Amino acid sequence: MPIVGSFAGASARAYGLGAGLGAPIGYNSIATITVGTATPSVEFTAIPQTFTHLQIRAIGRNSASGGYDAYLQFNGVTSAVYSYHYLYSTGSGAITAGVDTTQGFVIGLRLTTPTETANNFGTGVIDILDYKNTNKFKSVRTLSGFNNNGGGFNWQTSGNWRSTSAITSLKLIASVSGNFAVNSTFALYGIEG
Repeated sequence: MPIVGSFAGASARAYGLGAGLGAPIGYNSIATITVGTATPSVEFTAIPQTFTHLQIRAIGRNSASGGYDAYLQFNGVTSAVYSYHYLYSTGSGAITAGVDTTQGFVIGLRLTTPTETANNFGTGVIDILDYKNTNKFKSVRTLSGFNNNGGGFNWQTSGNWRSTSAITSLKLIASVSGNFAVNSTFALYGIEG
């Protein structure tokens, strides 16, 4: 059973510099999910439609060997209407790139697995742009990875959900039938600006 978080009405604000002449952008905390019992997915529901963009900040680990990726879906849609590009490098310096235009998800994060050092978690940030705009498909960009004693991954993706629907919920799924490990944490923010 997935863990679900929803907007509770309270928000915390932090400021960063945005595009265009250093205009301030507000980052408002919507919800945070910390995994207490290993689970195959986490879900944010009832996402408020009051921001311009969304951001997920994550620290996570997958229980399945080879289950590096965390998949992202919107509004419960699982059909092949997602596309993504990826580019990653390993600790050895090898660079790999690829694309998939007909998937049931966007690859969101690169996490650690049981083959990495115990208690070593991957980190990442996912930006979901113009999430409530009903005149365009939704775009996603990610940056994630981990270090594993000089090895590891640096992972970058871009993708889209071919729908003009406003995003009201999103789900992160541990790949390869794995589970997100205890203490994996996923924080959802609304971005103003």
